[in-house]
Amino acid sequence: MPTCASKPFSYDSFPTSGHVAYFSMEIAINPGMNTYSGGLGVLAGDTLRSAADLGLPLIAFTLLHRKGYFQQHLAADGTQTEDVQPWNPAEFCHEEPVRATVSIEGRTVAIRAWRYDVKGRFGHVIPIYLLDTDLQENSGWDRGLTDHLYGGDTNYRLQQEIVLGMGGVRMAHALNYRINVYHMNEGHAALLTLALLERQMGGGPLGADTEADIEEVRRKCVFTTHTPVPAGHDRFSMEQSIRILGGDRTARLEKQGCFRDGMLNMTLLALRFSRYANAVAMQHGKVSREMFPEFKIDSISNGVHAPTWVSEPIQQMLDEHIPAWRRDNLYLRNSIEIPEAAIQAAHARSKEALLAEVATRTGHVFNPKVLTLGFARRAATYKRANLLFTDPERLQKIAAAAGVLQILYAGKAHPQDEPGKRLIQQVVEEAARYSNDLLKIVYLENYAWDLGAMLTAGVDVWVNTPKRPYEASGTSGMKAALNGVPSLSILDGWWIEGCIEGYTGWAIEDGATDTDEATSLYEKLENAVVPLYLQAPEKWARLMRNTLAFNGSYFNTNRMVKQYTRNAYYPVHILEHTKVHEEVFAD
Repeated sequence: MPTCASKPFSYDSFPTSGHVAYFSMEIAINPGMNTYSGGLGVLAGDTLRSAADLGLPLIAFTLLHRKGYFQQHLAADGTQTEDVQPWNPAEFCHEEPVRATVSIEGRTVAIRAWRYDVKGRFGHVIPIYLLDTDLQENSGWDRGLTDHLYGGDTNYRLQQEIVLGMGGVRMAHALNYRINVYHMNEGHAALLTLALLERQMGGGPLGADTEADIEEVRRKCVFTTHTPVPAGHDRFSMEQSIRILGGDRTARLEKQGCFRDGMLNMTLLALRFSRYANAVAMQHGKVSREMFPEFKIDSISNGVHAPTWVSEPIQQMLDEHIPAWRRDNLYLRNSIEIPEAAIQAAHARSKEALLAEVATRTGHVFNPKVLTLGFARRAATYKRANLLFTDPERLQKIAAAAGVLQILYAGKAHPQDEPGKRLIQQVVEEAARYSNDLLKIVYLENYAWDLGAMLTAGVDVWVNTPKRPYEASGTSGMKAALNGVPSLSILDGWWIEGCIEGYTGWAIEDGATDTDEATSLYEKLENAVVPLYLQAPEKWARLMRNTLAFNGSYFNTNRMVKQYTRNAYYPVHILEHTKVHEEVFAD
């Protein structure tokens, strides 16, 4: 297993030669495995791919989701319908022989694990264990607990979170892993802390746990929050907690201050039992500390796994000019010296591939020479996919000035998110109403891994219009940056850190109203983006080069995982006690 510097090293010097156990409700593991819904899952998958590249001693736990999230279908008017996405775990994973159990509503529920191995660049393997309750000894209801990602109601969700958190801890024990650190990626896994406390107590009675017991659990746990608004944090009623978890467990959690406003708050639970917590961008850290002022919440900005999201043409260009980029993404800073013609040619190939896919999927033929904007996100109302249509006449005017303007949309709404579904309908209707020879707009169906990769690599500008401060981070713009594609975005999430005006893209200025921010969007398109694209192709190529050099070299999981290792998993005060060699963390 090599260091980032390239020579092999051993992790024998880690504390007790143990592992980090990474828990996430969703993980984008393989395009053929429907185990994720969007950004959280993609981040988790990218984290594990980089951890494998870096040789980190890590294992991961998630749920199997054998029926997936959903496949999106859009009618001509934009009405979304959903189909299940079944997949066969035996085609990708192998079943472990061991079993674990959890108690749900007083029932004993058996759990098995399917193992999928993520292999890093230098051969290091990180196993992902997908927990599955579809066993004959379980009831029909319990067999379906690991079928659907974010399916059902809050009762179903709490039962799933017991399987993930408590079941995952017990499965790790059944598999004979020695765990040094439990990392909760969002609050869905927070109940693992309860399982650790019960193990620490050895089954002792309620009220017998001491501060020393609590501290022993905290010593092992770290937590990442991804949610910048209170409503986004999982909460369950006292009645649900007592009925599903049990009265004794509920009393224990209430005693430890894990209820707020009469609700069991999973973020609060994770924070109370963690020695380290972080948000996923600088701005998100500020928002999180305001929501939970009694806790210290650090920030580690998100990233994406460069080899997964950089298009093949850009990879070939980088291999020729900066071969060291694969082992250390910081070398992408040297992109600043790549010839303009090289990046123009590589992007042109990526764009042609995207537009060919658009034609295949929709029958719409887009011109590869024309400025093409991309907007692909989860269809939540705060992301404001319709902001571009605030002033249709002005948008038409900008398209006329550009000669032609092309816009590609994509995004799913959660099946129960009616406002999100209506937003998709509105965008599709407006696209049909305003499309003409000068303004061409298409909404692409079933936004997923493959389409996301093509969009972020193939468009000319990535557009992002969230309502501040609701964007925790956002990673699609980072994928675009790794392909040299600049962003035109609201200053929220990662873009506050990534925007160098006119060098890596453009900021949509804050406004008092949506109309004010739409006006800024139009002004940047009209006065900066369109003229530069049309009149100065060499300067546009330098803009792409700047984007790759400044943003691509930082907003990647190669850097991010190193930060987690140094700051969350094995910070200096722990390293001093365990004498972990400095070479393990060498850059």
